[in-house]
Order: sequence, then C-alpha cells, then structure tokens
Amino acid sequence: MSAMTGTGSASYDPAAAEAGRGRGRGRDRGRGLRLSGMNWLVWRQHRAAYWTLLAAAAVTVAVLVHQRQQMITYLDGYGYPHLTSGWEDKFDQQPLNAAAGLLGLLPVVIGVLLGPPLLAGDLESGTAKLVNAQSVSRVRWLVTKLGMTALVVVVCATAVSAAFTWWWSPVKSTSYVLTWAEAGGFDNSGPVPVALTLLTVFGGVAIGMLLRRTLLAMVVTLGFAVALQVVWSYVRTSLGNVVTVTSHNGVGENTQPSLPDNAYVLDEAYLTASGDLIGWGSCAEATEKAREACLDKAQVVGWSVDYIPFSQMASMQWLGASILLALTAGIAAFVILWGRKRLV
Repeated sequence: MSAMTGTGSASYDPAAAEAGRGRGRGRDRGRGLRLSGMNWLVWRQHRAAYWTLLAAAAVTVAVLVHQRQQMITYLDGYGYPHLTSGWEDKFDQQPLNAAAGLLGLLPVVIGVLLGPPLLAGDLESGTAKLVNAQSVSRVRWLVTKLGMTALVVVVCATAVSAAFTWWWSPVKSTSYVLTWAEAGGFDNSGPVPVALTLLTVFGGVAIGMLLRRTLLAMVVTLGFAVALQVVWSYVRTSLGNVVTVTSHNGVGENTQPSLPDNAYVLDEAYLTASGDLIGWGSCAEATEKAREACLDKAQVVGWSVDYIPFSQMASMQWLGASILLALTAGIAAFVILWGRKRLV
C-alpha cells in the first residue's frame, strides 16, 4: 500500500461511497457542482497524492514568477524589451539554469511516485477485488482513475510550464542563457513537459498493473522514465527540418557561412572542390603549416554547416508532444483493455 496514494480497502466501502453520492447530490442543489459517486471515491482515495502535486505546483509557479520579476528588474536597466548591448555581462544565469535542471527531473519523480501505486496498490492490498464485487464496472473504475489523474497532472504541468516559459521568454531568442534545442529549454517549456509527464505517469500505471507490487513497480518505472528521457534526447532534434548552408571562401577566420540568430548547429564539416564533406577534425595537425598542407591535399574550399533555425522551435515542440500524447493514449487503451478482463 502506498502512503502517498492512501490505498486501502476501507476507501472502497460501498456505504461510504453511497453516502458520498448523497452528500454530493445534496450539495449540488445548493452550492453548485460537487464530486459524487466514482469521482468522489477516486479523489478520496488518492487525495493525498493529488493535493501534494497541486500544492507543489502552486509553490513552484510562485517561485518562477518571483524569479521572473527579479530578471525583469535587471533587464529594465538595459532598455527591456529592446535590450541594448552589454546586458549579458552581469546577467546571473544560475537561477534559470538551476530551475531548468530541477524541472527536468519532475516527469521522472511524478511518474515514479504517482503512476505505479495507482493500480498496483489496489491489486496488492486486495481492494481491486472489492471494487470488482460492486455494481460499478471495471472499465468505469479504470477510466475514472486514469482521467482524474491525467487532469491533475495536466493542470499542474501546464501551470509550471507556462510559468517557466514566461520567465525564460525575455531572453529566449539568445543562446546565452539556455540553448533552445536542448533539454533545459525545449523540455521545460510549451507542451513538452505536459506530454512527457503524462507518458511517464501512464507508463508507471501500466507497469504497476502488470507487476501488481507497488515498490517493485516504482523501481521498474524509474528505469522506464530514465530510458524515456534518454530516447527522447535523441528524438528531439530529429523533429526539425535541417537546413544546410555552405561557403567557398576557404577555412580561415570569418569564412564560415552566416547563420540566423540562435540557430542550433548540428554539424560542421569541410567542403572539398568535388563537393564531398570531410570532418573538420581530419586536418587537426600539430602545426599551422602541416594543417594548411592537409587542407590543400584534400582540396578544401570552404565549410558545410547543418543547423535548425530557432523559428522551428514551436512546431518541433507540438510535433514532439503529439507523438508523446499518442503513446500515452496507446498505454491508456492498453490499461483499460487489459484491466477489463484480467485486472482481478
């Protein structure tokens, strides 16, 4: 049983559930919408986890908003929003970089603590058998659990992502603080953190359902979450359309092709007279004279640079989030179909 989710057979007392429905109906008449029935039951069972997540999100948002105001106070001295040169000299990057590093861990932490106990706790304690003996179908029970958990996760992740994006936005167009195509910026802004967190949580739910042991499922979910982050780090840059530019002015100083502001460079290579590419390290000779001889022998005439422009960031994030959400929907469908016949 997970202390965080409050799993236990007492939570599924049919009399308590009916009383909850009655209270909900009575209050609905005088005070508006209230949870009742299965919704009330699921919230009651996992209220500790849900409230903890909501409270942590509220505190995080407050901290991010405060840090944003601190940054704006500094940037105002340099003419924000039209920043003048020199603002980077005394700009403190540490708060934004530290926040990006910590927020990048949240999908893993939330997935491990919230996902596995959702079903594994009920299966381990025998609560699922009690639910199965009631009039409510397994599908409705599973859908309610997944739906309410997804709602809480989406609300919290969206709020934190919006606050971080707002904080970062004044300096987002420069790579001085965070590189937009790397984890610190890309995975903590826009829709990506919401999709990553949902996929990790639902993956944990499926693992807990299959293993039926909460602690074991949490350990396996940790491995799943780390593996997901590693795979995602390779997928991230493949979401963009790579642009290649070349130059034919040699390879001395100021000979590389010009790139758009804040472009993310994927690869650089020497361009030969025949149009072939060779690695820029292939002529890393000990002396300048030897390097020049190597370049002449290879008939190097310029550079070839592969990059992704900053303008593609939003489309890359939505494409990546769509893929992650599609995987999440697939896992949710698997949990419902499997649980419909084999849960108990």
